[in-house]
Parts: sequence; C-alpha cells; structure tokens
Amino acid sequence: MRIRFTKMQGAGNDFVVLDETRGTLGLTAAQYRFLADRHFGVGADQILTVRPSPAAGIDFQYVIHNADGGEVEQCGNGARCFMRFVSEHGLTDKKDVRVQTLAGVIEPRTGDDGRVTVDMGAPVFEPARVPFDTAGLDPQHEGAWQKWHLALGTRAGSAIVSVAVLSMGNPHAVQVVDNVDTAPVAEQGPQIEHHPRFPQRVNAGFMQVVDRSNIKLRVFERGAGETLACGTGACAAVVAGIRLGLLDSRVDVQTHGGILTIEWQGDGRPVLMTGPATTVFEGEIDVPDISEQP
Repeated sequence: MRIRFTKMQGAGNDFVVLDETRGTLGLTAAQYRFLADRHFGVGADQILTVRPSPAAGIDFQYVIHNADGGEVEQCGNGARCFMRFVSEHGLTDKKDVRVQTLAGVIEPRTGDDGRVTVDMGAPVFEPARVPFDTAGLDPQHEGAWQKWHLALGTRAGSAIVSVAVLSMGNPHAVQVVDNVDTAPVAEQGPQIEHHPRFPQRVNAGFMQVVDRSNIKLRVFERGAGETLACGTGACAAVVAGIRLGLLDSRVDVQTHGGILTIEWQGDGRPVLMTGPATTVFEGEIDVPDISEQP
C-alpha cells in the first residue's frame, strides 16, 4: 500500500503526519512501527493522524501512535504540528480549532508570530486517574503538594527516586535533578516507564530548575524512549514545579530540541503550551504487509 505522508517536527520532537480526512488507511500496529523506523521507514517519535470531526462543535479528531505502534492519549508537540498541518493543507482557515483526542478536547491556535499555542486542558492529580498505584506508599510533602518514593528494582541497593506524579492526558512522573546533562536518563527512564505502580506505563521526566522562570528538561517517553522534546512532559514538569513551590506561572522550558513556553495559573485552570511547529518534507512510501516487514 502506497501512502502519502508529511514529516514534521516541533522542538526536535519529530512526527509522520497522515491525512485520513477522506478515509481511514486501516494501518496495523506493525505498520505504524514500520513508518516510525529510522532505518526502514520514514523515522519518527510518533505517528499523527488527522481524521474528520467526530461530533458537533469539534473540528477534527487527532490520533497518536508511538514509535512502538501503541496508541496513546496525548502529544503536545504533535498538537502544534497538527495545527500547522491542517492549516498548510487547506483543511481549515481557522486560527484556532477544537480537536478531539483520546484524552479529551484540546484547542490549538496559531499566533501572529507563527508559533502555535495549545490549550492542553487542566492537569489531573488524583493518583487513580493518572493512573498510579499508591497502595502502601507514604507521600513526601513538599510545597503545596507531595512526591512519592519509587524503588527501581527489588535488590538491596536498588535506586530510590522521588517523583511528582500527574497526568496531562497521559501519565507523567517528574523528578528534580541537579543537572539534566548528567542525569541517569538512559538507565532510570526505562525502569520508571515500566514501574509496576503505573499500570499504563509512564513518561519519565528529569527537570533541572535554573531559576523560577526557566528549567532544563529531558524526558524518557513511554513507547518512544528519550526524545529531543516532549510537549506534555514540559507541561507536567512546569505544573509539578509550580505545585512544589519551585516555579512561577510562566516558564521557559529548554529541551535538547528547542524552547517551549508553558503557562499555568493554578488548580482547575488549563495549561497553555507555546512553541514551534515546522514541516520538514512530504513524500510517499510503500507500507508493506506485516509478513513483508524487515
């Protein structure tokens, strides 16, 4: 099957974008993995699919698959690329749209400077809704919130990390580190992602607080590994920092792929994320059947 695609990136977080507004392609998890493969396919952190409105008052449906082929609830950097895509491809002439995701409705809008701001909705803190199993754990209170101690392994001497847990439509565990450049992301990231207390796995964030308006961030994403940037991870880190009393309400997040600006005015209010979205190239690719995959 030959399909058309657009390669895009937002702060270095890269995507293959598919237009299914005229009909679904019916791709399997294995075929999504093929598209994301950087040796045999196009190469991407996630595959984003644009589908028509599923209901009145909604402009589009936005479907996200990670590089491992699994469907996930949300992708912030992808949402900005989604907005750029529907505008550049003439699917809408609106500056702001309402988009249905697996996690709920988001509202991206294009600013006069060309950057895209996404209303990511309000963060979720209740552990059961993240979801996060707190049975037998005691919260460690800090600021106006709390962290949780996670043992990364069962052997004596296994690392114990202190994480703030929340959902931005997808689950996040954020820890504060002294230096993101030397943080054990490659080692601890997979252990946190697959920790048994997160039944749907989790995105592991490593945040260095520079000052009250600036942080550095690395994220080991669920199903994708470490990426150059993670939009929901940036939102989660800033929200955690604000609740822990470390950050102000508007924060620039420095990732390996670029800078994202996150704003949050407090409980019950939506998180606003602003950043770049760029089209890299367009093309066509033959997507093999599962039996034909390398």
